[in-house]
Amino acid sequence: MSSETIFRLQLVLGYVAWLLCFVTYILPKLRSADRVDAQRAIATLHSFRFFGLVFLIPGVVGPGLPAGFAQFAAYGDFVTAVLATLALLTVRVRGLFWFFVVAFNVAGVSDLLLDYYHAIRLDLPAVAGQLGAAYVIPVIYVPLLMITHCAAFYLLIRGVRQPERAFITDPAAT
Repeated sequence: MSSETIFRLQLVLGYVAWLLCFVTYILPKLRSADRVDAQRAIATLHSFRFFGLVFLIPGVVGPGLPAGFAQFAAYGDFVTAVLATLALLTVRVRGLFWFFVVAFNVAGVSDLLLDYYHAIRLDLPAVAGQLGAAYVIPVIYVPLLMITHCAAFYLLIRGVRQPERAFITDPAAT
């Protein structure tokens, strides 16, 4: 099996494994959580995206990693991490918190989609070995990031969770 095929297979399997894990264990907890707490959990994960700057460190990635991919991916991750961190820091100022929640999710999804575009255009699978120690980012970490961005948008669109109320039709029952 070629290294290109292995890379593509691992990317797809990363999505499959994370989707199974996410739907089974994480999404039920996010759905039942308060809206702010759910978004804080997602923002916490994305605040670690500063790790993407590793694409710029020679020796961690090989010299053959296309600069057009590495620089864009690194700085896109960094911007998303800063916005996610700002969301966490402004949780007590709800207007700012929600602004940064939307901002880091829009920036993060845009970054990942543009990274996929650049990876395809620059034929990243053909030089996947140049990712070096950063190889785990696209095959393990990126699927989780994209899934959690989708969940964040789902939770934003879903709106405020209303507490369930018992409707009493028989006044004698009280």
